[in-house]
Amino acid sequence: TGDPVAPGDVGEIVVTSLDPHHPWIRLALGDLTAVLPGASPCGRTNMRIKGWMGRADQTTKVKGMFVRPEQIAEIGKRHPELGRLRLVVTRAGETDAMTLRAECTSAADALQGEVAATLRAVTKLGGAVELVGAGSLPNDGKVIADER
Repeated sequence: TGDPVAPGDVGEIVVTSLDPHHPWIRLALGDLTAVLPGASPCGRTNMRIKGWMGRADQTTKVKGMFVRPEQIAEIGKRHPELGRLRLVVTRAGETDAMTLRAECTSAADALQGEVAATLRAVTKLGGAVELVGAGSLPNDGKVIADER
């Protein structure tokens, strides 16, 4: 989404350098990590990171069309009652299938239908929607899980 994540949550490393020899304003490295809480045992006070936890680019092709994490984030923005989202892409015979798993405190059939309509509008592809309990999706930074 481009928004800073809370300490402990997984997010993409973005470097800002105001060095005149390397005039980067913002450089997104594409690597995922999380901020470690507390001070360093050596006494340094700067932010510490957990280490490399994967790549941020999770774009995948479904039925010949690219689906990007930003599209899944857009679904979350249109439905603020949803928590963490994960699009799971699988294979059903010779056809790609996608299921949007969405954390929600109060699952309702009407909400499930609205989210399915938003999924189709944003991605231009149809898919199933599965509403799951809050906290049931892993906090690993993945938005799209390609399980084909």
